[in-house]
Amino acid sequence: QVQLVESGGGLVQPGESLRLSCAASGIIFSFYNMGWYRQAPGKQRELVAHIPRVSTTSYADSVKDRFTISRDNAKNTVYLQMNSLKPEDTAVYYCNAQHRSNPNVAYWGQGTQVTVSS
Repeated sequence: QVQLVESGGGLVQPGESLRLSCAASGIIFSFYNMGWYRQAPGKQRELVAHIPRVSTTSYADSVKDRFTISRDNAKNTVYLQMNSLKPEDTAVYYCNAQHRSNPNVAYWGQGTQVTVSS
């Protein structure tokens, strides 16, 4: 059974940091492109950061230079370090795994809430 379990969300003040983790099980982690998405109330889910391989990353313009995605294939875990958080970063953050050779095979985590408010 495939599971993606996110953790690390919470309530922080503007300018503070959070680190999200997503632990995967039931898949060969290194075969999967990993990504973090977010969905704010009333908005569509959007891609925040993507890491198909350890040394290859991409980011949404809105988080570039503030967020860093990384993966540890030995621990089957992907991380999202979020610095200089803003109220507009408030959303539910979801982890996604997409098979590199068969993109139709994809999995989602249950989501973790991030709230940035003073």
